[in-house]
Amino acid sequence: MTEEFEDPFSVPRESAVIIPHLQQLEKDFFELVGYGNVADVKDFLEIHPDFNINVMDFQGVTALHIAVRDRNLPMVEYLLTHPYIDPGDAHLHAIRDGEIRITQVILNKLNQLSPGLEYAGVTQSADFPDETTPLTVAAQYGQFEMINFLRNRLHMLPKPHPPSCNCETCKSEREKYDLLTTEKMRIFIYKAVTNPAFICQTVDDPILEAFNLSYELRNAANFDREFYYEYRSLSEAVSQFATDLIGCARTVEEVEEILKQSTGFALSSKFLYPRLLFALHNKQRSFVAHPNIQQVISSKWIEGWYEWKIMTPWMKCLIVILRMFTLFVVLVVILVAPNSKKSKFWQSPVNKFISSTASYLWFLLIVFLQSNIDKSEQLRGPPNTVYVWLLIVYITSFSWGLIRLCIIHGPKRFFAVPWYWFEMIMIFLFILTFLYWITAALDVKINGQLELERKYWNTYDPTLIAEGIYCLATIMAFLKLLYICQLDYHLGPLQLSLVKMIKDVLKFIILFTIIILAFSAATCRLYQYYEDMVQIDDESKIKTQQVNSFINFPTALKTFFWALFCMSPIESADVIIENLPGETENETIINHHSFTELIGYISFAGFTFISVIMILNMLIACMSNTMTKVTENVLVEWTFGRTETYVDFMLTTTLPPPFNIIPTYVGIQPVIEYVKLLLKPPPDKRARWDMKHCCYIETITEDKNVKFSLVMAQLVQRYFRQKEKEMEENEIDKLTKEIVELRNLLRDALTTI
Repeated sequence: MTEEFEDPFSVPRESAVIIPHLQQLEKDFFELVGYGNVADVKDFLEIHPDFNINVMDFQGVTALHIAVRDRNLPMVEYLLTHPYIDPGDAHLHAIRDGEIRITQVILNKLNQLSPGLEYAGVTQSADFPDETTPLTVAAQYGQFEMINFLRNRLHMLPKPHPPSCNCETCKSEREKYDLLTTEKMRIFIYKAVTNPAFICQTVDDPILEAFNLSYELRNAANFDREFYYEYRSLSEAVSQFATDLIGCARTVEEVEEILKQSTGFALSSKFLYPRLLFALHNKQRSFVAHPNIQQVISSKWIEGWYEWKIMTPWMKCLIVILRMFTLFVVLVVILVAPNSKKSKFWQSPVNKFISSTASYLWFLLIVFLQSNIDKSEQLRGPPNTVYVWLLIVYITSFSWGLIRLCIIHGPKRFFAVPWYWFEMIMIFLFILTFLYWITAALDVKINGQLELERKYWNTYDPTLIAEGIYCLATIMAFLKLLYICQLDYHLGPLQLSLVKMIKDVLKFIILFTIIILAFSAATCRLYQYYEDMVQIDDESKIKTQQVNSFINFPTALKTFFWALFCMSPIESADVIIENLPGETENETIINHHSFTELIGYISFAGFTFISVIMILNMLIACMSNTMTKVTENVLVEWTFGRTETYVDFMLTTTLPPPFNIIPTYVGIQPVIEYVKLLLKPPPDKRARWDMKHCCYIETITEDKNVKFSLVMAQLVQRYFRQKEKEMEENEIDKLTKEIVELRNLLRDALTTI
């Protein structure tokens, strides 16, 4: 008799995760389906009439899934004839693999089970999220023919609402589903609608759709930070699709046909390439920087003056200097003979740039001469020089130029450009200087004291304020030369890095402000009692005065601010107490408030450690990282910035400031056309105005551009053919690698034998 002993160390087995496990009979059935013989499967089911045909393994795979995976159409058709078959998500697997015939069979079966069931989303799928529809899978995996097949069967895939949307539909979805499910499903659908295969079959302008989707996804990434990288990667992918599409163009005519499209970007300007403005507005850097685009823009920039392109930098500078002395000749020719050959030459964008630069150099010379006037014998009131009147004329012309660009671009585009803000601030400072000069003149006229010596002037004398504001305006005027540096290949990236580093500094200013306010608020009156106290050493008679560091809020703020640059003295935290009377007349007592001084030193040291050592070094590291990013992508970033400068000069008038305030035929013509349409509108055009675009001409009925449709069709064909070739090359490379590995294995095996 065998005795059974219980293991004293055995532990009862806890229940595991509940997942299905196949029995031996079910494994045999799966093997038969995998072999692909329909007759064997039919015999098996006849022998076992009660067998559950929908049985699944621990991965959720059924027999129908195996048949779909093996692309065995006869097996799929036979399994679907079983009265208790549940197709589940098998049609989604067939769609993912691009099997149209198998998909058609399964969809027909779903409609037999319930009419319209093929359009419903699948739930409880191991591979796809809940509510996944067939067209979503086809679009996400880029199955071009499958998308066409499903759309012919009236399958629909609406674009999801962005995360910031708060419409009634989005509110109901948030009430119906949890937030995570909603966001996951939104990203899943975005992956489908941003696929090039889906875009090319649903819209007639894939590039415009790619721009809009890229812009929408960037906004979604900034709004929904939890899924920032998912949205951002989708945005970059769809933007790259537009770039690849324009890269398939083979001629200048094809590129120009794309860039001339104005659909989706209604503006008042007569710019030749509205699609380029739209790309710049949506920050499509890779698209704008593509060689095909740049070839067209560079050709438009020089307009046949190829000699400019091959000139050395020194020669170009000489041309600009010579233009400074021929600006009046340009003015006369443009006014007298606007349609002459020479006038047309000076109306080219590169000549606009040369004339504008030459005129601006004259402006800087006037600004410098006014700033450099002798102030030792200056009287109260405005300066009595001819430079003031020249500056007024220049600033007036600059102001008109900005107003004109605002009308052309529209306020939304205009106020989104940092350089326009820079120029507006510069002009505002000059105008403010003029106003204070006027105030100073009125003050002298009313109160007199014209020859009062400067040292007796009031702290807020209008002349002093005007000089200070003019100093700031002069700095900004000379800094605008950085704008011209964008056109140079060597200086452009440096200027771009400088701008991006300034953005980093602005971010860190918030941190610095919080830290300085915290320490200043705590120590602002800590040393107030000791203000101006002087301590005298009894032996050496050396006097030590209390540093005005923590006696009030302004001094504390000043101390900590200069500590950022290591310019505050270490004695700022010392507590100096004046000598106290001793026991005798000649004897004094020196007291020490050590604890107060300790707190002062701890605060000063803590601020120095946090701000100077930690935050300041973080800023340096951040700026270094920014420089690295710009350097790594220098060609795209610089080319994009240069194109913005090209477009600005293309949209400016032929005559630079201050001559741009003189009416010309080219400048008046758009105004005449707008007024004419406003008074007597034709059937197909209207003169419009709104806060977003300002004044613009709207085309009501647009004829379908047949040439654009043909060009776009060719680009799409080339794009997908190119992608197919890349996939074939990858497969060939993979197969070649496997063959080489197999050959090495066989050689090693034969060597061993």
